[in-house]
Amino acid sequence: MTLSNPEPPGEDDPGATDLAAEAGDASVARRRPWYLRLPIISHLRGSVGLQRGMLITGVVLVVVLLLSALLAPLLAPYGFAQTSEDGVRFGTQEPPSAAHLLGTTVTGFDVLSRVIWGTRTAVAVMACAVTASLFLGVALGLLSGYVGGWLDRVLVMVADAVYAFPALLLAIVMSITISGGQSGAWSGILAAAISITVVFIPQYFRVIRAEVVRLKAEPFVEAAKVVGTGHRRIMGTHLLRNATRTLPLIFTLNASESILTLAALGFLGFGIEPTSAAEWGYDLNRAMADATSGIWWTGMFPGLAIALAVLGVTLVGESINDLNDPRLRTRRRRRGARKKVAA
Repeated sequence: MTLSNPEPPGEDDPGATDLAAEAGDASVARRRPWYLRLPIISHLRGSVGLQRGMLITGVVLVVVLLLSALLAPLLAPYGFAQTSEDGVRFGTQEPPSAAHLLGTTVTGFDVLSRVIWGTRTAVAVMACAVTASLFLGVALGLLSGYVGGWLDRVLVMVADAVYAFPALLLAIVMSITISGGQSGAWSGILAAAISITVVFIPQYFRVIRAEVVRLKAEPFVEAAKVVGTGHRRIMGTHLLRNATRTLPLIFTLNASESILTLAALGFLGFGIEPTSAAEWGYDLNRAMADATSGIWWTGMFPGLAIALAVLGVTLVGESINDLNDPRLRTRRRRRGARKKVAA
């Protein structure tokens, strides 16, 4: 019986085709201009089909949210606490009309103006809370996972204790402690941001610590220690860069959760005073009595703003996480390579 020798991998080998495709993609990516390698732009170029549609939808909603917050004085027809113009008071609970495109509330506020100005409050709380929790959580997780020992045990115990505390209850307690419940614009934003920051830190801490503990035993870290690389360089260069792959998803999920937490505070009456800043949760609270009377516009549009803001941030995070997953990229490349081989 004669056994044929296996043919070396060539053009007809799907494995070789996959490797060649990956090497070609990496070479092309290095030659691209810097602006094409930016996070959102590079993800848009690498997405396909439904995934691209979800990412584009999320980016559009987030851009609209940010532009509304930035250009609120230009976009809003009235101030967030304005109830009259040229000495004439606005009507209360007026339906949408030419003068008030989304109607007015029971206190005479313009609904459209309140919705637009509310984006500023939401974006301010989201930026302060998520940014602070990101930096603190990543720093503590990196230190705990790399140093280990008693420091790691103490930080893990504290993180578990904080994580077990209900987020909304902590937000209410912090709001009452800082501002006595009802508060001005900046004190209310600070109260909500601090409470959300304390709750989100354990999430970043857990993810980064687990990744650092796993990566610390990898050969490239051991090799860095052998050649005399300092601990600070190992933590900042070798470990940090390889432990942050899942952070975009956590960041965006926490951003959307911060919007919901702020809205819950306002809905329960522990948010910002309506004359200090516009807040969607407070407007929903005031619209509860209107719903039974058939007045739908005072609660529908603030609720829709919350839903669209959370949806946009969540879609961006989920899409970026899918595109950062090498297993999904490999599957797309293999499907493309098999089509070429079949052709």
